[in-house]
Amino acid sequence: MILDRDDYRYGYTPTEYVTIIFVALFGASTFAHTVQSLHYRMWWPFPTIILAGVLEVLGWSGRLWSSFSPTLRNPYMIQIVTTIIGPTPLVAGNFIILGRIISLLGPAYSRLSPKYYSRIFVSCDIISLIIQGAGGGIAASANDHDGATLGGNIMLGGIIFQMVVITCYAILAAEFFVRYIKNQPIYSRIGSNTTRQSQVTLASGEQYFRGELSPKIKLMAIALAFNTLCLYIRAIYRTIELSDGWNGRIITTEVYFNVLDGAMVVLAIYAINFAHPGWLLGRDPNAVTKSSDSVVELESRAY
Repeated sequence: MILDRDDYRYGYTPTEYVTIIFVALFGASTFAHTVQSLHYRMWWPFPTIILAGVLEVLGWSGRLWSSFSPTLRNPYMIQIVTTIIGPTPLVAGNFIILGRIISLLGPAYSRLSPKYYSRIFVSCDIISLIIQGAGGGIAASANDHDGATLGGNIMLGGIIFQMVVITCYAILAAEFFVRYIKNQPIYSRIGSNTTRQSQVTLASGEQYFRGELSPKIKLMAIALAFNTLCLYIRAIYRTIELSDGWNGRIITTEVYFNVLDGAMVVLAIYAINFAHPGWLLGRDPNAVTKSSDSVVELESRAY
């Protein structure tokens, strides 16, 4: 990429010890997620959460390399592409977790069935990943300002699209929890194997499934909300950063990137380490195993 000062790609030299800390943090989290996924025999975290961790390790390793050689092109290209797309698979993991929570608490309270959360939102996340990756590749390999600007604008479009998707997901999730708490289902739905204790009968005589909001599910929901907030803050920062241009004050200020990108993603990925769905959802003795079609579909796809 060509900037106004081609010998100073970042506008600063990445701080060595900061990059080492982030490489270590992301490496430890990724390793822990791998062990947790194998322990709980969950495979969907590999192309989502674990992939996000690997991309972040690569990105911060590129920045570590740049701390020794800030004028080299290759590490700069590596960190541009991987840090921009890194959190995207993590967002996809959130969609799967929300679908699992909905399955356990009651699909009747959700605007979408659990399987559609996986299909629709993960598909949108993949589209966002492709757009951001394409933009990052164009920007990183550009040899003039026009090419760099084009790549930056494509990345910006991908991030804005991702923000819209996250916003829709958050609104639907909030509606689900409000309806669950107020016991206001959207429609009547009950599975063939649902236990008598989990059936709720409306005044109209309709029955629907309502699971128990156990402490473990509540903790998972809180962790998911915290994770989403961190990723949303990061997306807002990236939107402002890219809107400001490659030579803007925001992108050339290291502390902004460290705090609003690196730290936010660290908090997001560690939240799922400490509140792991395998522990809180996969083996929750208080969660009744349901059997609506949506539950079976999600289990087969996500677990």
